[in-house]
Amino acid sequence: MTVTLADVAARARVSPATVSRVLNGNYPVAASTRERVLRAVDDLDYVLNGPASSLAAATSDLVGILVNDIADPFFGIMAGAAQTQIGGPGDGSGRAGGEKLAVICNTGGSPERELTYLTLLQRQRAAAVVLTGGAVENPAHQAAMSAKLAKLADAGTRIVFCGRPPLPEGDALVAALAFDNRGGGRRLAEHLISLGHRRIGYVAGPPERTTTRHRLEGHREALRAAGPDTAPGGAGGGSGDQELLTVHGPYDRRSGYEATLELLRRAPDVTAIVAANDTVALGACAAVRDQGMRIPQDISVAGFDDLPFSVDAVPALTTVRLPLFEAGARAGRLAMGKEDPPPGGIATIAAELMIRGSTAAPRG
Repeated sequence: MTVTLADVAARARVSPATVSRVLNGNYPVAASTRERVLRAVDDLDYVLNGPASSLAAATSDLVGILVNDIADPFFGIMAGAAQTQIGGPGDGSGRAGGEKLAVICNTGGSPERELTYLTLLQRQRAAAVVLTGGAVENPAHQAAMSAKLAKLADAGTRIVFCGRPPLPEGDALVAALAFDNRGGGRRLAEHLISLGHRRIGYVAGPPERTTTRHRLEGHREALRAAGPDTAPGGAGGGSGDQELLTVHGPYDRRSGYEATLELLRRAPDVTAIVAANDTVALGACAAVRDQGMRIPQDISVAGFDDLPFSVDAVPALTTVRLPLFEAGARAGRLAMGKEDPPPGGIATIAAELMIRGSTAAPRG
């Protein structure tokens, strides 16, 4: 049953006019009253008619692109590529054609903010939503996301994941474009092992993120396949030693710097450091140099993603290339209905190892 403005008013114990004032923001309302109304809106999942509702359309011309951090090139590249397919230049006349208005929603990595943006897009009857980057592996959040996305899909919103695997309950999706983070992590570790590295430290991302888990799993698969003498900790090194050489933190340069110092304190004999991404790797390189060591002569450093600055680092950064622009553009086409979804709605996008000067065989 459709929830009406009158239902919200009854729940909040105010008049319908007060609800309208709160939602439109065009009249001063006491803070306590406003909070009560907004709580009733959330409790009832009331959908406010957006500007396009008078056109009797199922959806508006709005497309939401959710990112963790628009300042991070990983997300900026995907979002920009998606926007080229969503809000293109049309016929050059300045008139709107088949394009949509793409809005970037910066969550700051907050699961709560992610849900809030989805609610706001639902109220605006968004034509499509593109969610980028790894997901939070929290059962309660996953359940809330599944429920919210199902409501969006029921209202006609097209939902595309870009760079993240589908949720356990993923029936609402048009498509999920998932990067092969596990395979990329495995190939990167295999490269270091082939060079002769036996003590490898890992500066990992937040432990609750799918991206972090999958990249670590690939890294450890390669170590196990190479035998016990290759696992962190040396001969007989087990899971305890492996954890000892893993430090988690945010996907930023500061985290790379501080985590690398911690790794070097715990295990000063490490010969290689694998960073969660290229930005983290830059911090790792700075920490290594501040400790008086050279890259790669004294210690190798590797990243992940192949962000634009990776090749310009000194030495150039060995990393794993993810086709961020291509994935973002494809997500935009899927969101606009310009491309058919992949079989089963899920596509795994390959990762490519890029070997450059920051990795070399350990000395001695």
